[in-house]
Amino acid sequence: MSELIQLGSHNERPMPPKADELNLRFSEQAIKELDALKTHYPNQKACILPGLWIAQREYGGFLDGDAIAEVAHRLQRSYAEVQGVATFYSMYNTVHNPGKHKIEVCTCLSCHFNSAYRIRDYVTKKLGIKNGETTADGMFMLEEVECLNACDRAPVVQVGDRYIGPVDEKAIDALLDELRASTESTVIKMADQIVQVQLKAEERIGSIR
Repeated sequence: MSELIQLGSHNERPMPPKADELNLRFSEQAIKELDALKTHYPNQKACILPGLWIAQREYGGFLDGDAIAEVAHRLQRSYAEVQGVATFYSMYNTVHNPGKHKIEVCTCLSCHFNSAYRIRDYVTKKLGIKNGETTADGMFMLEEVECLNACDRAPVVQVGDRYIGPVDEKAIDALLDELRASTESTVIKMADQIVQVQLKAEERIGSIR
């Protein structure tokens, strides 16, 4: 039997990525925030989730391989361990760059019975993209999601930390116009808000986005 699978044998864990192997992009503020969050937990492994939120903000809303590697390096975990956590939770953007605004259309039961698929198809027609795609200008991503727990507002869509509903075609037009006129990314803003809420008041340096 291979030593790697012998019961009770000691096998070293995969090593964290080394700094000289990476293109580190965390800002000074991000490093200070992560250092503060480490003190909230019994070990660095427990800080993976908030570390990923910092990375999602710092890397423009998308957790690519470099972003995951940086979190692994700064928390002294293996790349595979951090990647496994990031890809488990749908709120982390690991599969596709969400662009500036991610439009999440709920198609679960209550929304389904209130024309959610008609709304999804309308957004598809308006933006020229299908589920999971981002517009060529990087402005919008469309994502069909499961229950957003806002059944009283069906059909409902989520953009960043906002629930909008009930929506119809007119409401979608107004929402798209509003987002196009905005200078901030709702994807990055939401990541920053989640980071800030986990910090104590004295640890908050202030939003950088």
